[in-house]
Amino acid sequence: MHNYIAKSLGLPWKFYATECPTTEELVNLARDSSTAGLVVTMPYKGSIMEHLDERDQLENEKTRPTQLSPAPALIIGAGGASRAAVYALNEHLHSSTIYVLNRDAQEVESLIHDSTKLPHPPKIIHVKTVDQAEGLSSPYYIVGTVPDIEPKTESELEVASIMKHFLSRAQKGVLLDMCFKPRRTRMIKLAEQLGWPCVEGTHVIGYQIEEQWKLWAGEALVQKLDREGAWDVLLKAAEESTGINF
Repeated sequence: MHNYIAKSLGLPWKFYATECPTTEELVNLARDSSTAGLVVTMPYKGSIMEHLDERDQLENEKTRPTQLSPAPALIIGAGGASRAAVYALNEHLHSSTIYVLNRDAQEVESLIHDSTKLPHPPKIIHVKTVDQAEGLSSPYYIVGTVPDIEPKTESELEVASIMKHFLSRAQKGVLLDMCFKPRRTRMIKLAEQLGWPCVEGTHVIGYQIEEQWKLWAGEALVQKLDREGAWDVLLKAAEESTGINF
């Protein structure tokens, strides 16, 4: 999709995947004169922040749409992607209460600390047991931010049990799994079996790519993008990829 967009916009750029063994090598790549832009992912999503020359301040609109009813949300995981989930759920979907399932309590505490920097900090509840979950309202939005790994440890099995408890309730909402390897994750399969509409992680990638190109090429140029063609390329690649369909 990246290379299709570059061609569609008439830019002589090529997107490729690479690995950097150290943060220093990543920073050097970013500062190379031939680099037009970067997509940074694990394990550097958090650690790269201290190496940025500057950070844009988040802008927040004061008006809040009335057609959306605030509803509790649930996030599985407390790593880097969970922070984007908290921001989107709180600032755009107006969830003032967010439940978090995670095997590591310290990671949740770090997530709670970071969330206090938001314009409208949500109430984040670390749900640790099924008994605790039974006393909470049903979440309408569920976002998965963890790899698709079979739960084995006691803490992982507890997280899986709590998630299934929420999914099994009569009240349904919508589930988004940020994980896309495999495309059809355990979480999505279970949620669909229990009656939840789901959004696959590959769709998230498409929207991310659109926003990335606005930063790299400028919004004015990206307006000329063959958007439908770019999405066709992404979804076709997702359907045919042996790397994410297993």
